[in-house]
Amino acid sequence: MTERARSPHNPQDTHGAPQQSPQDAPSVQNAPMAPPLRNAGTSGRAQPDTGRAAPDAVSCTGLSYSFGRTKAVDGIDLSVASGEVFGLLGPNGAGKSTAIRCLTTLLPVPYGMVRIFGHDAARERMSVRRLLGYVPQQLSADASLTGRENVALFARLFDVRRRERRARVTLALEAVGLADAADRMAGTYSGGMVRRLELAQALVSAPRLLMLDEPTIGLDPIARTSVWKHITAIRAATGMTVLVTTHYMDEADQYCDRVALMHRGRIRALGTPEQLKAALRDRDDTGHDGGDGRAAPTLEDVFRDVVGGDLGGALGGAGSTGENGAGEEGGDFRDVLRTRRTASRVG
Repeated sequence: MTERARSPHNPQDTHGAPQQSPQDAPSVQNAPMAPPLRNAGTSGRAQPDTGRAAPDAVSCTGLSYSFGRTKAVDGIDLSVASGEVFGLLGPNGAGKSTAIRCLTTLLPVPYGMVRIFGHDAARERMSVRRLLGYVPQQLSADASLTGRENVALFARLFDVRRRERRARVTLALEAVGLADAADRMAGTYSGGMVRRLELAQALVSAPRLLMLDEPTIGLDPIARTSVWKHITAIRAATGMTVLVTTHYMDEADQYCDRVALMHRGRIRALGTPEQLKAALRDRDDTGHDGGDGRAAPTLEDVFRDVVGGDLGGALGGAGSTGENGAGEEGGDFRDVLRTRRTASRVG
């Protein structure tokens, strides 16, 4: 049995980006200002206002995918509104990464099952790819290239116009705070810098939809906060949609407008973090309301209630993998590579 995830109806401006109220927008206090990496549709040009409501950024109908006899994704119905920050949460093996790969056209899906801004992912694969920026779990930066060369390579792969490439590369590096380190070899970068470099690689094509698969895996808490500050600032400056998978419940609670909890290939709960926590509080007859000395429910409580059992290391938090106390940018390039390989094997 699947659940239908409906998008909120947000008022649109003339470019199709949602107008957010102050309480809906994520906090960007002390976040670095991002340069205006403008979204421009599949052609790279500004899109005319047709007077019609913009399509959802993501629309899935009965999304399923199997590896042999193992069904990794089992009939997901999901909509993500344009301009939303949407979190896809779940334990290792829940099907999150497989779902992301279907949305990015890296795995084939039947016609009509996935649409990105109205484009069918099966019939219009290249149009869909031009709308996306994707940061995978696996390491995508090349240690033998400089930061600038890494981003320039992705500009060529994404077919950014030659006359625009140099400026786009510079803007992307500035947006993630790597302008001063742009001409250093990526192999000398710390873990947090590597992740920000990969974010710049995804941003160089000015995507309308940014997909992040475990963007802060293996990073210490300060480096995680730094990555999210840049994501939040770029989203505020461009109005792009962000779809993120994460094990860190505190990240999802703080930065996501809505979240979906996946388990065994299906969506088990969906809503804003506050809605899900309130629903658990209302169902729990034994407390969690703050009136009897018990703490109010957290998103991790919701997660455990939905999934059940002792998840152990499947949930992220302040004491999770990657904390080494090394400061703002803990770990190095080799640490990142080892962590990503481990994450790929288990999830």
